[in-house]
Amino acid sequence: MKQFIDFIPLILFFIVYKLEPRAIELAGQSVTFGGIFSATAVLILASLLVYGILFLIQRRLEKGQWITLLACLVFGGMTLAFHSETFLKWKAPVVNWLFALGFAASQFIGDRPLIQRIMGHAVSLPAPLWTRLNLAWVAFFAFSGCANLFVAFTFHEFWVDFKVFGSLGMTVLFLVGQGLFLARHMRDAAETQPSSAKPKD
Repeated sequence: MKQFIDFIPLILFFIVYKLEPRAIELAGQSVTFGGIFSATAVLILASLLVYGILFLIQRRLEKGQWITLLACLVFGGMTLAFHSETFLKWKAPVVNWLFALGFAASQFIGDRPLIQRIMGHAVSLPAPLWTRLNLAWVAFFAFSGCANLFVAFTFHEFWVDFKVFGSLGMTVLFLVGQGLFLARHMRDAAETQPSSAKPKD
C-alpha cells in the first residue's frame, strides 16, 4: 500500500496537466490553470499535504518518502522558478537511481540487505534469497530510472502519461512478480519442513 501513496500527487498532477490551460481568478489575481506549470504547483502542494498527513499520523516519514518529497520540492521548484519542464523530467530518474543506490549499498553496509530490513518481520527467507530479492529491487529501480529518462527526452507528448501510468504499471508488475517469488519459496520451505504430526503406532 505504501508504494501507491506516492502516486496520489502524481495522479493529481496528471489531471491538471491534461486540462486545457485557462485563466482563473485567484485571490484577486488572474492565473493560468492547466498545463505543465500549474500541474507542477499542484504536485508540490499535494506532496506536502500527503506526506504532511502521513507525518502527523505516523510521527515519522520513511527515508524513501523523504527522498520523494525533497525531490519533488527541488525539481518542481526549479521547474517553476526557471519556467522549464526539463528539471521535472529529471525527477523520476534521479529518485529511482537514488533508491537503486540505497538498495545496492545495503548489500555492503549493515548486517542485512535493505529489503530484508523492510520485509523481514513478515517473511522468513534464507540469506541468499534475501540477497537475490534485494538485487532485483536494485535492477527494478535502475531500469525504471532509465525508462523514465528515455521516454521523457524522446517522446515529449507522451512522457507525462508514462510518468504516471507507465511507472505505476511497472511497479504493479514487479510487485506481482515479487509476490509469486515469495509464494513459491515459502511453499517450498513449508514442503521441506519435517511434519510435526506424531507417527501412528
